[in-house]
Amino acid sequence: MLDTSPLTAVVERFADRLRAAPQSRLQQGAAAVALELARELSGRAQLLEGPAAAPAGAPRQMPDEGIFVVGDQVAVAGLDLAEALRAAAAAPDGAKAPSGILDEAVRLVEEAEARALR
Repeated sequence: MLDTSPLTAVVERFADRLRAAPQSRLQQGAAAVALELARELSGRAQLLEGPAAAPAGAPRQMPDEGIFVVGDQVAVAGLDLAEALRAAAAAPDGAKAPSGILDEAVRLVEEAEARALR
C-alpha cells in the first residue's frame, strides 16, 4: 500500500491556513491560487480513476464557489487524489508510478502554499 501521508499532511496544513486566512489575503490572490491547485489535484485524481471519472479523457473542472470555500476545495481534492493514488498503487497495470505522482503532488501543494500565503 502506498503511503500518501506526505500528501495528506501538506494538503491539510494548506487547507487549514486558507480557512484561517483573513478575507483580504484571500482576495489578494490566495483564493485564486488555491482554486487553481484544487482543480489540478482534482483533475489528476479523475485521470487516475479512469474513464468513468473523466469521460472522454477530460476531467470535470471544480467550480469556483467563492473565496471562503477554497480551503475545503483543496482538502477534498487532495484527499481524493490520495485515495486515487492508493487505488492505483494496488492495481497491477498502473501506467505511471503512483509514487512519482505523489511526489509531484506534494511539490505542487507546497509551491501553491508558498505563492498564496507568502
